[in-house]
Amino acid sequence: MSSGPTAGSAPYNDIAFYKELLNHIGDGVYFVDRDRRILYWNKGAERLTGFTEQEIVGRTCDQETLNHVDADGRPVCRGGCLLHRCMEEGKEQQGHLFLHNKAGRRVPVKVRVQPMMDAQGWVVGAVEIFTDASGEYEMRRKADAMQRMAFLDHLTQLPNRRYLELSLQALLNEPARSGEIGVLMMDLDGLKAINDQYGHSAGDQALCEAGRTLAGALRPSDVVGRWGGDEYVAIVNGVDERILGELARRCVMLTERKRMKCQEQEFQLSISAGATLVRSGDQMETLIARADEMLYRSKSQGGCRATMN
Repeated sequence: MSSGPTAGSAPYNDIAFYKELLNHIGDGVYFVDRDRRILYWNKGAERLTGFTEQEIVGRTCDQETLNHVDADGRPVCRGGCLLHRCMEEGKEQQGHLFLHNKAGRRVPVKVRVQPMMDAQGWVVGAVEIFTDASGEYEMRRKADAMQRMAFLDHLTQLPNRRYLELSLQALLNEPARSGEIGVLMMDLDGLKAINDQYGHSAGDQALCEAGRTLAGALRPSDVVGRWGGDEYVAIVNGVDERILGELARRCVMLTERKRMKCQEQEFQLSISAGATLVRSGDQMETLIARADEMLYRSKSQGGCRATMN
């Protein structure tokens, strides 16, 4: 009574058997030699890319067929290629890339590359296994979008109050930061008059334009966002009294230069600002309250000015 083929008999010694075995897995699999010339291309690779074995085998991976790019859209086949790095270092490489399928659609893939050795232990090529990561990528994209929305003001597209509070609290939690952190509390002058005369859409435009102006007036390292209503808060780090005063005055001056047109009429924007430095023992509430008091002084003196304490 036969017990079936043994490990030393056909089909286990037949390379065609293993190729056929690889054709039954869902992942894409291909082999390359030291020149990155593709020697084998399984059915999973055909399904994921749309390219047949006849179209791919014999080509090198950098011949702009799959056009692998990273998350920033930079080509990796001619710099940062996982296959090349795997064969140079002789060890496994992993990564998340995008390939372009035959229809021209960008497909996110999870890639694993293993070196192939000869009997003497020399690297003679590599095998790449790639998996469709569309579901994982879409979930990550949605999670990132939800996180951004949680910290973004939907009207101005600036950071919202929650983000500002977390950022400021994180800075205040660091040791010995007294006198190095400044807060600007700013208010768009005359928003109610704009809404009453030109409508709320004009008021929304004014809020967005003021936000863009403030973001441009401050340094790249500073954070400015919408605190709520017609108020903005900026958190500036690594400043002294002189620099904080200059930043506050710059915000007022650049906003004052803005003109907006609505219903064939032009009107001018302006903001009032209150500024203060962190003091020893300050909590976020006391810091914001002091900046708000300085803002009130600016408003009570006619607006379009900055007051600091």
